[in-house]
Amino acid sequence: MGSIQPDVSWPFESNAFPEGLLAIVQRTVSDGHFPTLAVIHDDEDDWLVSDDIHDPNEEEASGILHLDHVLKLDPSLRQLATLPPGHIATRAAAQAPWEISACASPRFRQRAVRPEEHPPSAP
Repeated sequence: MGSIQPDVSWPFESNAFPEGLLAIVQRTVSDGHFPTLAVIHDDEDDWLVSDDIHDPNEEEASGILHLDHVLKLDPSLRQLATLPPGHIATRAAAQAPWEISACASPRFRQRAVRPEEHPPSAP
């Protein structure tokens, strides 16, 4: 599977997420029920946002959204725009500092989802 947004490449200008960037986001995070505790920038240049608690691979557990929506819920994610491909940022709680590490085998694996099957939600 290729990137969900092949026309956007990293590193980002000004080390900031570009407006309209798409990400695969767990609904528990996008609905505001759980904080973001894991963010992966995968080797295909996709961004994956997880609560790091629930299984993101369950049916309807994740969707493709504009990252802007998640940034409004948690502005601390802005500092992760410099996260290199193949890395994961995790934290123990919403106010804890981010820890960055390489992710040879990411814990957050999203089943193949095509953007046309799940259009982005409005921010």
